Amino acid sequence: MKTLTLEVAGAELVYDVRGPLPSADGRPVLFMIGMPMDASGFAALAERFPERTVVTYDPRGLGRSKRTDGRVEYVPEVLAGDVHAVIEALGAGPVEAFASSGGAVVALALVTAYPEDVTTLVAHEPPLVTLTPDGEAAVRARAGVREAYEARGWGAGMAAFVAMTSWQGEFTDAYFAQPAADPAMFGFPAGDDGSREDPLLSDRSWAVSGYAPDVHAIAAAPTRVVIGVGEESDGVMTGRTSVAAAELLGLPVTVFPSHHGGFCGEETGYPGKPDEFAARLREVLDGAE
Repeated sequence: MKTLTLEVAGAELVYDVRGPLPSADGRPVLFMIGMPMDASGFAALAERFPERTVVTYDPRGLGRSKRTDGRVEYVPEVLAGDVHAVIEALGAGPVEAFASSGGAVVALALVTAYPEDVTTLVAHEPPLVTLTPDGEAAVRARAGVREAYEARGWGAGMAAFVAMTSWQGEFTDAYFAQPAADPAMFGFPAGDDGSREDPLLSDRSWAVSGYAPDVHAIAAAPTRVVIGVGEESDGVMTGRTSVAAAELLGLPVTVFPSHHGGFCGEETGYPGKPDEFAARLREVLDGAE
């Protein structure tokens, strides 16, 4: 594996290349994109594609990638420009992409702005909260996570986040009437270290979860787009956003094993079923849906 750094406007991007360029098997590079997860979250999945050249990267301001623009917010179009720059630096032509969570949103922005960059995009559980039928309530629930984080710190924010993302169905009055989630119930610390910079719990990534895909641009792109959803995500927020995104784009939903992080290994603390997930991803990249 080679680790490289690329300077772009406003950032220094660190990315990893597993395998030769151009790829040994003649297939496009397989680019894995996350947000706000950095490259480390794809370690288990990348290991399960030894026959492919796999590229992972840390988005600007996350992991090893530094921001030099003085900003703190995450904007899909800016992040898509970063991915485009890495693809250009690879010099190996258009890529296949597996993109998860906010990374799936970034990848949809990439296909919109740079339609020749990606041959196949598997967008796994894009958290596009405004697309759901209860979009206004989902936005309110998202704001509740930030409020808990701002008021009581990381543990409280994470507890609120877990409560939101595990809620079954639409965000009804019953959801908002619940008492504040107890961090201890989820094994999170109750203390407050004073930090308010977490991109997941603050409002810094709201432009990602509030992104509105350009339906016409995506339809006009040569990219084959697949919207994926975990089999365990039925009814919860990211399962519902995946269904809504697929409906918006006029696509079926493709089911993957496990949950939102179904491709992750034990090292992440949120293990899924990486063997089964990789097998399914291989099928989908080969044309199965």
